[in-house]
Amino acid sequence: MTGALHIRPATSPADLDAVRTLCWEYRDYLVSFSPEHRPLMETFYPEEGYARLMHGIAEKHARPRGIILLAELDDRPVGCGMTHALNDEDAEIKRVFVRAEARGTGAGQALSQALVDQARADGYARVFLDTSADFKGAQRLYERLGFQARGPYAELPPDTADKLVFYELKL
Repeated sequence: MTGALHIRPATSPADLDAVRTLCWEYRDYLVSFSPEHRPLMETFYPEEGYARLMHGIAEKHARPRGIILLAELDDRPVGCGMTHALNDEDAEIKRVFVRAEARGTGAGQALSQALVDQARADGYARVFLDTSADFKGAQRLYERLGFQARGPYAELPPDTADKLVFYELKL
């Protein structure tokens, strides 16, 4: 797939519906990644809890302390990502996802960079994120963007920390 890639804030009801669809695809991808991966994702993203999260996603990531970005390729939604405040100094990047047909187009890097740039513009001192220890491509992407590996930055369910990789970027 080639074409014009655009990253923009998701603001309209239609945009938010597209983001929710992408987020459900993301959850499906995580849950079906591997049999070993499924219990971890069901710990973090149980269906009922995820449905509640999707219902309140616009509020959780609302401006001015967060943002939801939509990646479009040829005016079709192909990816999303979002930030929210952890505290006055720190933001967290969540749910960066690009559909399979748009992988390799630079959409993941463009989304991630735009989220970092927005966090910087919003006055945060640091940005945190985590990803599965199995997602080597995501880890390479975040490291190319300057993120440094670190330990967990929030409390986690038992027996999950070793299945995740945590990152921090000083802004």
